[in-house]
Amino acid sequence: MYEEEKRTYDHMDDDMNQKENPEQSRSDSRDVQSHQEQRSQEPRMQDYRTPDHHTPDHREKKSGGVAKKAAAVTAAAVLFGVVAGGVMTGVNLVGSRLTGLYGNAVTAEASAQESSESAPQTTAADTTGSATAVSNTTNIEDIVEQAMPSVVAINDTMTVEQRNFFGMPQTYEATSSGSGIIVAQSDTELLIATNNHVVSGATDLEVTFVDDTAVAAAIKGTDSEADLAIIAVQLADIPDDTMSKIKVATMGDSDQLKVGQQVIAIGNALGYGQSVTVGYVSALDRQITDESGIQHTYLQTDAAINPGNSGGALLDLNGNVIGINAAKNASTEVEGMGFAIPISSAKDILDNLMTKQTRIAVGEDAQGYLGIRVTNIDSATSKAYGMPIGVYVYQIMPEGAAANSDLKEKDIITKFDGQSITTAEELTDMLTYYEKGSQVTLTVQTLTNGAYVEHDVTVTLGDKLEDNTNS
Repeated sequence: MYEEEKRTYDHMDDDMNQKENPEQSRSDSRDVQSHQEQRSQEPRMQDYRTPDHHTPDHREKKSGGVAKKAAAVTAAAVLFGVVAGGVMTGVNLVGSRLTGLYGNAVTAEASAQESSESAPQTTAADTTGSATAVSNTTNIEDIVEQAMPSVVAINDTMTVEQRNFFGMPQTYEATSSGSGIIVAQSDTELLIATNNHVVSGATDLEVTFVDDTAVAAAIKGTDSEADLAIIAVQLADIPDDTMSKIKVATMGDSDQLKVGQQVIAIGNALGYGQSVTVGYVSALDRQITDESGIQHTYLQTDAAINPGNSGGALLDLNGNVIGINAAKNASTEVEGMGFAIPISSAKDILDNLMTKQTRIAVGEDAQGYLGIRVTNIDSATSKAYGMPIGVYVYQIMPEGAAANSDLKEKDIITKFDGQSITTAEELTDMLTYYEKGSQVTLTVQTLTNGAYVEHDVTVTLGDKLEDNTNS
């Protein structure tokens, strides 16, 4: 439009020049006509922004030129208005149709944004411990940096027994790895929570801290039914420099969790060292049955929990421990299903395990025995025969220690010295920490008048019998 006005004013100047110098005007007009004829033979690019027009011919002087030019400007403006109006009408028509198609989606997105901006931030419940809580506004890096000193890697050595091709028993040493959380510190020990299955059967335990310092550890208490354990590291064994870099974790409140909350998992994945994964709370109070047939109540998350992550920390966005990583669905058809023990349900059990005496494995010659033969009552057997899950005593050796106690054949042992057990292997493992002559308390289920009744039995451990193949 501005180009049209400029051309119009130029023509108006030409008219004025014609009045002053007619001969020069005729000469200029002929030159312009010749130039126009030459341009008409050249290819041109159509301008879609403004209507096309031609430069008027000034070969002869005409009266009223200024008025005609003004009329031309007016006509051009009207033409531009018509074209622009047509374009806008088309745009409005297309826009109205698009609004009909996508209006709801845009409205939903805007509503979601407004809801997100107006929704209150989730606040953590009261916490205990020495670690500093991290604000919801803090990014993942800061949360991990604050929490990592409270998580340790656990490596253990265990003796595995299996039968060879000819059916003969054979033993060998194997190593495994897991994770743990520093949950307390006493005057002499640093106490670490983990899963029972991480340390069960271990003959040697080693804990690696955030600065890669490795220190020997010992089992303090275990609960196989809850799959929880406390291990202890002597403070005297931890270098001062390492002590300055580690800290006790802050316990959160898993009862306040909501599905969809973001969580962070830290653990010793595959034994490679500490690693971090991020996900969300997928479900609460998920009922899962383990290999022993015991049903557990877990938090479900899509944060990756791989072998080695067991016993590690599941954190909320305040850096508080809200779960102890326990397992994942290992099926090749399933992805993104990890499970953690809710910290609120684990806390009382952990507090009880912390009060136990730290167990140091005794030598084989000094170890005490019950003098019994046992087998497992797993979940399938329990359901089929209505029996409690535990260790079934099918024979008491006449010269064994249990023969001098109230333990009876067909009793089912469910606890050893206050600590839950579900398999004969766990019972055998517990005995490795007790010398002969030690008194232990067995919690057993006895069939009485058609129903199982729980009671405690005290046994003084004795020597290993030659034909005793169990406990």
